[in-house]
Amino acid sequence: METTQREELSSFLSVLPPVDFCCVYGSTLHPNNQDKSKMVDYILGVSDPMKWHSLNLKMNSDHYASWMVHLGGARLITNVADKVGVGVHFNPFVNWNDRKLKYGVVRMHDLVQDILDWNRFYLSGRLQKPVHMLVDNLDIEDVNSVNKRAAISAALLLLPSKFTEEDLYAKICSLSYMGDLRMFFAEDTNKVNKIVKGQFDLFQSMYKPFLKECETKNLLRFSSAEASHTKLVQDSSLSTTRSLVSYLPASVRSLMGKSLGEKKFVSETGRVMGEVCIGSREEAAKCMGNVIKRRVMVSSARQAVSGFLAAGAINATMYLSQKMRKAWNSRA
Repeated sequence: METTQREELSSFLSVLPPVDFCCVYGSTLHPNNQDKSKMVDYILGVSDPMKWHSLNLKMNSDHYASWMVHLGGARLITNVADKVGVGVHFNPFVNWNDRKLKYGVVRMHDLVQDILDWNRFYLSGRLQKPVHMLVDNLDIEDVNSVNKRAAISAALLLLPSKFTEEDLYAKICSLSYMGDLRMFFAEDTNKVNKIVKGQFDLFQSMYKPFLKECETKNLLRFSSAEASHTKLVQDSSLSTTRSLVSYLPASVRSLMGKSLGEKKFVSETGRVMGEVCIGSREEAAKCMGNVIKRRVMVSSARQAVSGFLAAGAINATMYLSQKMRKAWNSRA
């Protein structure tokens, strides 16, 4: 990202309370995107969302409104995000410097938990795709390595023995849309392909170290190199399948174990560990896919309801109508 574009995107943070983490994502990152009318999407990580929202309301609303009003609004926003949604409050349709912005605010602890364990598979799914980090005080970029390694493992389980590099990124990108209720009526049906084709170079630089790692461990090999049509071949043996499953988050493995069975063993450190019983690669892939699908479905439904309650029915309806318009245009 060019310095001027980074400075322009970072300047929005000057009118907000301090954050520990900030990234931008979406069409803003497309290399050829010059359309200033496109919405810019931000994720903001803060230590205490209620305090942050209180301060934000105080900074950016009527100066004569009381602190108690700000605190009450902040408490409502935070409670809806935590108890109804998935811990993220989105504020859509923000107009600033002739740009339309949308930002989501999340507690740092919840962000890290989702990245490491896919307990919501919401922002973790977003961070499996290209983002540009503007603030990273707690080294989320390093923490996200666990998430990206797990994403590659999940994608490989769902792919055939031979595939292209573009197929791999498309499968990674599709993980967070499996079971997403919006895909049935409010999302562009070609969304995954558009994301991958528009940001292929970003996906490539993002996942190159992990593909090298997989190659070193003999999980896959490159059979030919031809731009986005680079062909890869993976080992589909049961031993490799077990290795891929071992890279999945503990919460996913735990649910797979309940379905497929689990063997207990004592690790070198003396901890009792569980290993998923895998009879075939197809069985493991199907079980994992069902676990992810259910998790995404629940999270997308909760976040949709949270959006209506916290952002207000008018804003939420406007945002949904825009999404639906894109969806129907893609089906036409």
